[in-house]
Amino acid sequence: MFHDRDLETVLTIVKDAAALEIRPRFRRLADSAITEKKSSIDLVTEADLLSEQRMTEALKALWPKALIVGEEATETNPGLLDALKEAELAFVIDPVDGTFNFQAGLPTYGTNMAVVVKGETVAGIIHDSVLGDTLVATKGAGARMLRADGVSTPIAVAGAVELSSMVGTISINDIVYEEKKRIAANLAKTRMAFAYNCSAYEYWLVATGKVHFIGHYKLMPWDHLAGVLIHQEAGGVTARFDGSPYRPGDLTGGILSAPDRESWTMVLQNIVLA
Repeated sequence: MFHDRDLETVLTIVKDAAALEIRPRFRRLADSAITEKKSSIDLVTEADLLSEQRMTEALKALWPKALIVGEEATETNPGLLDALKEAELAFVIDPVDGTFNFQAGLPTYGTNMAVVVKGETVAGIIHDSVLGDTLVATKGAGARMLRADGVSTPIAVAGAVELSSMVGTISINDIVYEEKKRIAANLAKTRMAFAYNCSAYEYWLVATGKVHFIGHYKLMPWDHLAGVLIHQEAGGVTARFDGSPYRPGDLTGGILSAPDRESWTMVLQNIVLA
């Protein structure tokens, strides 16, 4: 089983993989180290593959019966997703979230790690290997930022404001052209919209109160499980577009994060559905 004290062990595994396999390759990747998956913007690098392999081996050494759901492993074994809902213990890994940014030399990427016990996310980690800072949360215990120098501080979401004063984003990369135009036009109702093509970075911003909302149509667990728990433990509200809770194994329905339920409804009605 997984206990709260085990979070430090998992955090060390994430940091070690970042330090040994990801950061040394940032802005140093050869063309031969980058491969297209489904398109020219859906990429995998040797940093993704080697860091995920390192984390998987370290986790299996400590929890040999655990299910490891890595983004890259799932490319070759999609059945891992089906097993996630029922697993007694699972670790969900996105080794380099924002691979396009990473291979382009942009420091807007991160490593996501979620711990799932019997269909519930109980711990989440988002690690920034550029600066060495990390967001961590455990279910019911709040969320905090662990800086590279060892300082730990609680984090909190932004306060509620009117829609015209909000800053946020709805990721539109995975929807059809007409829907992209509609959502982009609706985002003009806010103070500022942004897009970083990196769930880890977006959850970092929304959980620390730097932006008010983020939303996504594509629900792969390695993109969202860690960030959703961190955002909720920082005081925010996250739910699928139909209002239902987001659970491990949910792959459809869209997802939206906001400071509180009223703000969530405001964004849903005026941007997602309008």
